This record gives sequence, structure tokens and C-alpha cells, in this order.
Amino acid sequence: MKKHNFYAGPSILPDYTIENTADAVRDFAGTGLSVMEISHRSKEFVAVMEEAQALFKELLNIPDGYSVLFLGGGASTQFAMIPFNLLNKKAAYLNTGAWSKKAIKEAKLFGEVDIVASSEDKNFSYIPKGYAIPEDADYFHITTNNTIYGTEIREDIDSPVPLVADMSSDIFSRPVDVSKYAIIYGGAQKNLAPAGVTFVIIRNDILGKVDRKIPTMLNYQTHIDKGSMFNTPPVLPVFAALQTLKWLKNKGGVEEMNKINVKKAGMLYDEIDRNSMFKGTVAKEDRSIMNVCFVMNDGYEEKEKAFLDFATERGMIGIKGHRSVGGFRASTYNALPVESVEALIQAMQDFETYNK
Repeated sequence: MKKHNFYAGPSILPDYTIENTADAVRDFAGTGLSVMEISHRSKEFVAVMEEAQALFKELLNIPDGYSVLFLGGGASTQFAMIPFNLLNKKAAYLNTGAWSKKAIKEAKLFGEVDIVASSEDKNFSYIPKGYAIPEDADYFHITTNNTIYGTEIREDIDSPVPLVADMSSDIFSRPVDVSKYAIIYGGAQKNLAPAGVTFVIIRNDILGKVDRKIPTMLNYQTHIDKGSMFNTPPVLPVFAALQTLKWLKNKGGVEEMNKINVKKAGMLYDEIDRNSMFKGTVAKEDRSIMNVCFVMNDGYEEKEKAFLDFATERGMIGIKGHRSVGGFRASTYNALPVESVEALIQAMQDFETYNK
């Protein structure tokens, strides 16, 4: 039976990425060595790093004056690195979910944090609107996609101060005007690569403005100066990321991905809204196209486990919702084929038929 991978992360990767990475585990670039044992200083791997950085810039149309970094530590380390490098007096944050809260907690270690708006009052089921960004803040931080709750900011905000965005779960899912951001960062294990590498897109002139001394490994300038090679980078995930970037380019880039993603999510949301047994959990205007969250409709709550078992029997993997929301979550990342969404929709329709 075909498996349909809806995990929120680590999550589905293109077959192209998996196959090429598996080949490189056995023999990397004709060296007779595995990519897992090759020196990161070898000309073969240096070429991988340089090509991955170049493709990142090409696919996202990153302007001059920005660097692309591949680091360890996950997005969670970035929660601290950002204020360490940027927060001099005050930072502004938009609180839209669990990851925003974690980022805010870290920033408070370095200075004042102004939470400009929050959707916590309704369990993060919407994106706050109409807030004011303080013009005296050192930067403004947003989380563009909220994997747990299923909300997403799908436009590039105009900010009077440097804009910083956690795009862990929606990078390369839509075109982005990178020029509006000072930093875009994220863990790669949603839309790019296996867990273990973190990407950072950083405008070079944003650095060097804080008074504090910054430890070498936590200083962005260290990694810019050394091309992400100051210490040993996560070699295997970087190689896999390059394969995904090549796949994305072959598929027509982020513009084409956006069309496909809008289609996939739209199909699933239409079924959620049509099906008498299910309902969505977030404001319709703020629905994520990466993480589709839904629950049993009123009167059918006791059927939750039955549907989970029903869908699992039909090959659906990873659709159980996060414990803080319950219900179901179908992650429709770039590599998820339309056929998997169609299979989930069919399971929902069949479950409705059998329970009427």
C-alpha cells in the first residue's frame, strides 16, 4: 500500500532528493567515499556548499548584500542568535503560536521585548491585524507559518524597522520579496532537507550594531566571513538540501510551487468545509497552505480515533493533530504530491458515507 506522508516535520522530501542522497551515501561525486565521511574542505563538498548557496539566491531572487548561511543548532538556536546579534535596547515580536513564544522567551534574555500583538486569546487561531510596529525597535520578528495551529502570514510585511522572519515551514512555498527582510531563517526539515541544517538569509549591513561581545560561534559575521565553513557544517543535510533546490528549479521554482500548494490546500479546505463530519480550526482568511488543521465537527467528537484509524488503514501517515489543538493536521509541503491530498479527501468522504 502506498503511504501518504503528512508529518509536520521531519517531513516528506522529494524522491529526487532521497535517491540522490542515498547514492551519495554510497559514493559521493565519484570519490569512492560516502558523503558522510568526506572532508567538508574537499573540493567536491566545497562545490556542493557553493552551489547550494547560489541556488538559494537564484530561487528566491535574493538581492546583492545578503548572505546565505547553512548552520547547525536548528531554528531554536536562532531564537537566541538573533537578539544576541541585533537587540541593543528593544525588540518587537508578533506572538502567533508556540514557536513565537519560544523566540520571545529567548529575546527577553537580551533586552526589552515589546509584544505588539498576540492571538493567544483564541488559542492562536488567527493572525493579529491592525497592530503598530514601534519605530524605535531594533527589529520586528514574525513567524510566517504556524505548524501547530495552521495559520500563515502570506504577504511580505512593510516594517519601519528591520524585519526578521522564521520561515522554517513555508520557505520556498511561495515567492518572497527578500529585500523587505533583514533576516529569514528556519530549520530545513519541513521543505528543504533532513533535520540537522538551518538556513539563514541575512542582510550583511544589519550586523555590528550591538554593544555586547558575541561568542564566536554565535556571531553571524563569523559564518559570513567563512562561508558557513568556520566549523564542520552538517554535510549530509546540506547535500540533501542541494538536491531539493535542484528539484525545485526543475519544477519551475517557487512561483510554480505556490500554484501547486494553493491548489492542494484549497482542495483539502473545500472538503473540510463541505464534509459534515469535520470543521476547520482557524480563521479562513489566515489558513495555512502548509499545515491544514481540522477537527471532528460538533456532535462527532467521539469519532476522532475512529477516523484516525480509518485513515491510517488507507495509508495516511502523520495526520494526528498536535496535542495542544487535537484533531488532525495534514502538512502539505512542497514535496507532497496532489495524489496524497486526493487520497486523504477520499478517506474523509468514505468515512462520512459509512457514518451517516
